Amino acid sequence: MYIPKHFEITDVDEIFDFIAENSFGKIISNVGGRVFSNHIPFLISEDKTKIIGHLAKQNPQHIEIDGQEVLITVQGPHDYISPSWYVGSGVPTWNYQAVHIYGHCKTFHDTEKLKSVVDRLSNKHESAFQAPWVPEYNASMLSAIIGIEITINEIQCKYKLSQNQSSQNQLQVIEQLRIDGSSALADAMERNFNSISDNHE
Repeated sequence: MYIPKHFEITDVDEIFDFIAENSFGKIISNVGGRVFSNHIPFLISEDKTKIIGHLAKQNPQHIEIDGQEVLITVQGPHDYISPSWYVGSGVPTWNYQAVHIYGHCKTFHDTEKLKSVVDRLSNKHESAFQAPWVPEYNASMLSAIIGIEITINEIQCKYKLSQNQSSQNQLQVIEQLRIDGSSALADAMERNFNSISDNHE
């Protein structure tokens, strides 16, 4: 991923917090000599060295993925930024947050391990509901999936949040995004702006 220096994020805790909050991403590998991508939810291991998930056995991606280096991409809020929001001249652009994770993939078939992955994913996302569904399903359904475990080799993180603009322009972009209903991106920009301001004090 192309990352100009002022958009690069290197704080490990920040990066893993972002991954945990945006843990539905693309897993990219080779299938039959072609680049192949699927969209999946995943988990981070407790020691933050692995990404864990599963694929359907009917999904051809699982056939060749064992032993491959794969790429996982995750993305946060994003939106178009108009130069009309700046003081002075500018060009149209797009603000966004993204993480690319490279790693070595291994598959697994152990039923108990698969059940743990499915249950943890379910519990994580059900926890937001007032009446969460408790994982309860026929164990035979686990035979329809294959587990994947990616040992992380490299992480790239980019927050393109108008850091190359003046403070006044950044604040005006945040305000306009809120007006336009892009509140998640405005919140991300505001957090980043405040973090940079605090570090410069």
